[in-house]
Amino acid sequence: MTTSNPVTTPFSRDTTALEVVRGLDLTGRRAVVTGGASGIGVETARALAAVGADVTLAVRNPDAGQRAAEDITGTTGNDRILVAPLDLADLGSVAAFVRTWDGPLHMLVNNAGIMASPEMRTEQGWEMQFATNHLGHFALATGLRPALAAAGTARIVSVSSAAHLRSPVVFDDIHFRQRPYDPWQAYGQSKTANVLFAVEATRRWADDGITVDALMPGAIRTNLQRYISDEELDRMRAQSGGGAAYWKTPEQGASTSVLVAASPLVAGAGGRYFEDCQEAGVNQPGTRTGYAPYARDPEAAERLWTVSEEHLRG
Repeated sequence: MTTSNPVTTPFSRDTTALEVVRGLDLTGRRAVVTGGASGIGVETARALAAVGADVTLAVRNPDAGQRAAEDITGTTGNDRILVAPLDLADLGSVAAFVRTWDGPLHMLVNNAGIMASPEMRTEQGWEMQFATNHLGHFALATGLRPALAAAGTARIVSVSSAAHLRSPVVFDDIHFRQRPYDPWQAYGQSKTANVLFAVEATRRWADDGITVDALMPGAIRTNLQRYISDEELDRMRAQSGGGAAYWKTPEQGASTSVLVAASPLVAGAGGRYFEDCQEAGVNQPGTRTGYAPYARDPEAAERLWTVSEEHLRG
């Protein structure tokens, strides 16, 4: 899949989320940030709130979400920060969130996730990383489609990772029922699914004015890496030719999410992959930048959509 006229911006890997939104006015626009209580999620929410957006933090732990909301209000002066429970591994929780949403939704930031976890499964027997990182967000986005369409020009942010270079979606054994479980392969597969979702959702929903883009936020030390050490992360990067990690701050890590969610520089762009606040090209072997061709393959994107719908139907 090729993209004409790639998006370029004056920002870089060192840019913070607040720098991306400087000068914007999002008053009257509504955003949902999953995993908005910590890490780059809270900094994404903070930047959007700083320029007037109404922000809902969709979180597993409402108490942590409330603390984050109070902190955001304290630093931005914006008191229109709401907290709503959301467990992406529980389809009942996702459905409840969707049912309680009322009115248009302008920005949906699918940020929450788990990384390289020990083998865990949902009550349906689904591999937990694929279930949380992709299927939960798929259910959320499809459930909120009417609200996104009502906004007129809505954007969905699909937070992926350079780890998608580790694995395509293995359709013959998504849930590791035949092959041995590997936490990094599982994570990589789920992150590829995040990119494929952006490709197919943009194709299906463009007539509703909805665009969806994926991104790599960079290496940021947050509780996302609760299962792995800095040394392990650096070792994995070195094995794939990336060298030691360049660690961003959470404020820098949130910048590309905020760019895709709110910047006029990205208006109308859909189905694309961003990193360091720029649209990225295809990955070159031996590097950790850019997207894998399989992650933006339209046939794989359509197949994943069908498979995901089948999962949700049970």
